[in-house]
Amino acid sequence: MLKDLETIFDNMVGMMKKLKKKSYEENMRQFLAKNQHFFTEMTEHLDAAEDKEKAAREIATVFADTVETAFGKGEKKKIASRTQADVNFFMIYYVFPAILKTGHEDCRLIADSICAEWKTRFKDSEIGYTDYDSLYESFREKIFGIF
Repeated sequence: MLKDLETIFDNMVGMMKKLKKKSYEENMRQFLAKNQHFFTEMTEHLDAAEDKEKAAREIATVFADTVETAFGKGEKKKIASRTQADVNFFMIYYVFPAILKTGHEDCRLIADSICAEWKTRFKDSEIGYTDYDSLYESFREKIFGIF
């Protein structure tokens, strides 16, 4: 399930740089074009499951395992604090909105399961989520006309 999921983080650093309304919109468009199949696979996994909560926990475990493997160092797969913060923000800005954009009846179950797994697996990583439209509307092109 979710083979090659680590590729979802391929351009994480670039996608988090200088985020503004226009760049976020374009980044999300590209992110979905490249990664939509993962989110479809998640919803199909829930559709096929008798126990949807168990299936959602399986997805959450795969996500956490992928992050530990991709970003962890050493035998214990310890992730540097700065890297963990970057991954957390990436999840909030891109992964969770993409999950919610599926419009699947259980998309919030998937997101809730990932948040719960995140809290238990990663230090100081109690993250939440919101939808793309709310995030998009929260961006400002200029603050007090300065930037």
